[in-house]
Amino acid sequence: MKKAYLIYNPLSGNRKSVPILERVLPIFNERLVDLDIIETKYQGHARELANTISYDGYDALCVIGGDGTMHEIVNGMLKRDDKKKLPIGLIPGGTGNSFMHDVDALDPEVAVLRILTGRLRPVDIAHVDANGEIIYGFNIVGWGLPTDILFTANKLKWMGGQCYNVASLIEVLRNKPRLAKVKIDNQHIAGDYGFILGCNTIYTGNAMKMAPLAQTNDGLIDLIVLRKASRFILLYLFTKLFKGRHIGNPAVGYHQVKQFSIEPIEDHALNIDGEIIGCTPVKVKVIKGLIDVLV
Repeated sequence: MKKAYLIYNPLSGNRKSVPILERVLPIFNERLVDLDIIETKYQGHARELANTISYDGYDALCVIGGDGTMHEIVNGMLKRDDKKKLPIGLIPGGTGNSFMHDVDALDPEVAVLRILTGRLRPVDIAHVDANGEIIYGFNIVGWGLPTDILFTANKLKWMGGQCYNVASLIEVLRNKPRLAKVKIDNQHIAGDYGFILGCNTIYTGNAMKMAPLAQTNDGLIDLIVLRKASRFILLYLFTKLFKGRHIGNPAVGYHQVKQFSIEPIEDHALNIDGEIIGCTPVKVKVIKGLIDVLV
């Protein structure tokens, strides 16, 4: 690698990005990588940069941040007018780092050393049609509890990574009704659901092993479907999430699919890659190996 962008979000992960930048810069310098360092100034800036900066002469687009920053980079890149793409090098610096948990590179310095090997990993992307708006997801597409949990967790960011766990308990106790028609590949089902979560990664939130069989490059999305259950069962399942032991419970369906759709009785926002974005009805299909990540 000779030349690369390095974008960082100074507010990501409770302002961890600046100290991480100071730690990793010497590694790039030792390898004589010519870096263009750009600080994001506002929400959506990383998406705008990935969409508009010139890719000519660059070998990679590196970014310090979490799943939210990665989401912006992916969507900016895949919506470029010139259709150009660069390998993405993610350096973990967010509250949630689900993708980097999957590839066992949660240490920023380890992530940089992986990036500098130049080894590419093709990653599947979820093409999400959210009531007519096209959004790309690299991590999760969730409806029901995942959205409500994220909405509550965003109010508890001061708690750090534990905000997801506390928010999960709060929303489990609320146990709202969610009626929807669901299509999984060619199978139609309807009912009252706790949540429906499409996963491209094993982990989500703060190290929850939501989809233990997921692979980021198998052309499939692992769909976890939780039928309406009592608060007691939901709390029990929550205690099993961190080891992936919720799978096999009669209330939980686990499917590996190429596409699915959700049409609820009442439309709700979605949780895409840890961002509250888009709205039902939603149609999701997997595009195999649409981006390359340096890991």
